[in-house]
Amino acid sequence: MIKEIVKDEEFLSKPAEPATAEDAEVAQDLLDTMASLDDCACLAANQIGSTKAIIAFQSTNGPAVMFNPKIVAFMAPYKATEGCLSLENVSEVKRFQLIRVKFDALVDGKLVSRTRKYHNWVAECVQHGVDHCAGKLV
Repeated sequence: MIKEIVKDEEFLSKPAEPATAEDAEVAQDLLDTMASLDDCACLAANQIGSTKAIIAFQSTNGPAVMFNPKIVAFMAPYKATEGCLSLENVSEVKRFQLIRVKFDALVDGKLVSRTRKYHNWVAECVQHGVDHCAGKLV
């Protein structure tokens, strides 16, 4: 279901709760909402009103979802200027060109632990989403 984008900074500043397999509907809502928006590269669950640690993003293979994402390694820092659908202004933020992320994927109705490497634009999108899960506003 397509959801409205949350702009309440107090709500967005709260760290997310761990997601479970029962939160699959939130993941689908993220994908539906992201698909309905022009130029949307990443959405976190708090941006659509959920308190769960779930992000959706555009990967090189199309839309992807991560439950409980955590960046476990990073290399090659740079400064990026980012916008956010939940915020009015753009911000300058430190990002990394290469990251490794540990997360859960929903497979046959169960969460399965995965680790993946991302680089460049996709890495930046994932970092933005992980920041949202931590309650960080860019």
